[in-house]
Amino acid sequence: MSPVPADLATGNLPTGDADVDALIGREVRRRQSTVQLLASETEPTVGVRAAMASVFDAKYAEGMPGSRYHGGCEVADDLEELAIARAGELFGAEYVNVQPLSGSAANLAVYSAFAQPGDPVLALKLEHGGHQTHGSRANFSGRWFSPLHYEVRREDELIDYDQVRDLALVHRPRILVAGAASYARPFDYPLLRQIADEAECILWVDAAHLAGVVAAGLLPSPVPYADVVTLSTNKVIRGPRGGIILAREQHREALRKAVFPFVQGGPSMHTIAAKAVACAESRTVGFAGYVRSSIDNARALGAELAARGVRVVSGGTDLHLAVIDVSALGISGAQAQYRLRAAGIVVDKAVLPFDTQPVTVGSAIRIGTPVATERGLTPELAPALADAMIGAMSTSEHAAHDRIRREITDVACG
Repeated sequence: MSPVPADLATGNLPTGDADVDALIGREVRRRQSTVQLLASETEPTVGVRAAMASVFDAKYAEGMPGSRYHGGCEVADDLEELAIARAGELFGAEYVNVQPLSGSAANLAVYSAFAQPGDPVLALKLEHGGHQTHGSRANFSGRWFSPLHYEVRREDELIDYDQVRDLALVHRPRILVAGAASYARPFDYPLLRQIADEAECILWVDAAHLAGVVAAGLLPSPVPYADVVTLSTNKVIRGPRGGIILAREQHREALRKAVFPFVQGGPSMHTIAAKAVACAESRTVGFAGYVRSSIDNARALGAELAARGVRVVSGGTDLHLAVIDVSALGISGAQAQYRLRAAGIVVDKAVLPFDTQPVTVGSAIRIGTPVATERGLTPELAPALADAMIGAMSTSEHAAHDRIRREITDVACG
């Protein structure tokens, strides 16, 4: 067997198309020359990229293992069964579906399995850390269902579980959702299970950002408590862009039919191959060390930023991400994102709980450390990175941004 081409690790394997090759090269250089602090991105491993570029990208395998609509699926069946077994072993799930094309597609399948249009669904409010697929009016979840939202408390910015219970018992939602895009603390799964039982509803944990931390053994697993868990394989887990569904055995048939044929057609078999690789790699000591380092870096960077006058939402983080209130600098989250990007530091703009700014502007930024950790960020480098970030956010001068960009090149850029 020939070795994996070295360029595959950087995404720079030549395509033969000069225009596309040029754009791929530009993206490689952009990533290599800037500090990547996006919570939703990771660096896929060489094995994952090799699987994505494999012959399985050409295989149409509509249906499920043992029941396909196309011929020649005997190897694809074995591959999918391998991915299912590995994900089941990694998370201890009774039922696994590895076909969802994305985390959002997995979420759509959950709604399809357990709710009808118009049914009430209770989830964390978007502005308080939730995700758009948890009832945003701009998303199918907020248009097809009747969204209800719980919030965090003003005093500590932690989830108000008394409010969760009150809303659940009054409105009797079909689904209670525990999950977030920018909430940096763990959820109380035993309490949520109790509330779901009292309200007689499905407990769904959207573990998009949590699953990799759970796989590393650094957070309690939601699987023993939830009816269904969804996750993204491209967040913390260093896998391909895609989704996985984990559930109790009793929900197998409903979820299988929801994924196919209701939500999507043929699965991406090359992505399933990459999911199998990622699940195996996520059981290693090296993976656990990488996740632990990502969390240590997020905590260290958040603490250093707080020491320089900006506030970390909820007082810190237990994850690989943190939300930083930049209003003390007299700028919005959108302005902070722009200024940091000009200085070679890539972050997301974000909103605060009870923010007065619109979602498209926000008063905060969301930082994430998985990619920077892979590229060499350590807690010892956090003070220098925090200095650069505060310096960049405090000025609109291009010369200052250019200077910071040159100075920061060796910090978390590999």
